[in-house]
Amino acid sequence: MAEPTAGTPEPISRLIEAFHRLPGIGPKSAQRLAYHVLRAPEQEAEALANALRDVKQRIKFCSRCCNITESDPCSYCLDVKRDGSVICVVEQALDILALERAGGFRGRYHVLHGVLNPMDGIGPEHLRLRELLQRLQSGEVQEIIMATNPSLEGEATAMYVSRLVPPGVRVTRLARGLPSGADLEYTDDLTLARALEGRQAIEP
Repeated sequence: MAEPTAGTPEPISRLIEAFHRLPGIGPKSAQRLAYHVLRAPEQEAEALANALRDVKQRIKFCSRCCNITESDPCSYCLDVKRDGSVICVVEQALDILALERAGGFRGRYHVLHGVLNPMDGIGPEHLRLRELLQRLQSGEVQEIIMATNPSLEGEATAMYVSRLVPPGVRVTRLARGLPSGADLEYTDDLTLARALEGRQAIEP
């Protein structure tokens, strides 16, 4: 929690605390952001406030793939040119953007919104697994590509999902070209494209 400085007006203290709650923002960064907003033109501050409000009011989860979207279903689910027999499972919506930049994948997606992490109290019930299993009931899906990050939690999640998938659906994993512990969001396009091409089957 960011410690308020003595004499700091209450609105600024609240803004500093709000920034400090964001991931990766320490006390000093929170203070710099707050004072930047204070010094910025009123129109810039209003634009920031409007953008934050619009995100909360207009953005929702796709009822099919759980991606973030303004319209439901999302554009990926509505794209008839995509292969509905292959679903790429990712941790976060940002991972879809990374895979789309890499190119080469024309299937559909599913966003878990996290990974299994018992140390942080995140179990299967906290992930969008029920929605994924519902998508498999139609019989259209033939392959699940587990594109969780190559971390301990990502690997555990991939193995857990592979045990839930019904017989007849192939489960593969991105190739080991991805560096251990790296996030898809920061992986270069060529490495990501090669990882997709070299995906491997997961043995439950």
